[in-house]
Amino acid sequence: MIGTIARAMAAAGALLAAGAGAADEGAPARGQPLNVTVVLAHPDDELPMAPALAALARQGARVQIAYATQGDAGPGVSDLAPGAALGEVRLKEALCAADALGAASVASLNRGDGTLGVGVHRESSSARKLLADLTEWLGETDMILTWGPDGGYGHGDHRMVSALVTQIVQARPAGKRPKLLYVGIPAGRLPPVPEMATWAVTDPALLTESIGYTPADLAAATAAAQCHVTQFDAATRAGMMPLFDATMWQGKVHFRPAL
Repeated sequence: MIGTIARAMAAAGALLAAGAGAADEGAPARGQPLNVTVVLAHPDDELPMAPALAALARQGARVQIAYATQGDAGPGVSDLAPGAALGEVRLKEALCAADALGAASVASLNRGDGTLGVGVHRESSSARKLLADLTEWLGETDMILTWGPDGGYGHGDHRMVSALVTQIVQARPAGKRPKLLYVGIPAGRLPPVPEMATWAVTDPALLTESIGYTPADLAAATAAAQCHVTQFDAATRAGMMPLFDATMWQGKVHFRPAL
């Protein structure tokens, strides 16, 4: 994994510190840009990995982001009621953030905020529909970044996105299986704020991959956070990325190989 991933990232010009393991099956040929697909539940879910996405884009990778929902249930800090109007605003915020991070494209699958964990086994469930959406949409990609099974802080939508993406990837045959990474917070590095006291952490020994970032990438992440006006007040938007940088990241965003 180390050699193949390092060569792939060098070809894309991106910074990836890979851990030990088997050879990566999804690495592009030398000279080809790395295709990175980010699958998340809601607009603003990109923030826990934002400087990594900026670093990848800056170094030449093609980063595309898919949101399973538009975040139309909120609640956020705006005066907008849950519903379509809020979802439209949040999608615009997602586009703003993606632009700040240098992402090449954004997809909104709009499967209903807060519904992905409801009646999952039923044919009519949002999860089943999202599974079909993602199976068709993911296509060829070298690397997928998403939530881990903990969903960050246990959010049902986050957990289902992680589970569905994993289900799709594990079914692909060798040679067509992209690298799947779960973002994680190393144990002992939770930011000291009440809002994150219940967030999940991961044994650092499992976080064998990381994507380093520069001050410019961190500035891009801060600009992305500023886009999410409906979700965070001004002080939070300004201070979030420096706080994450000083605590859970410390110069690199951490990931765990899923498979």
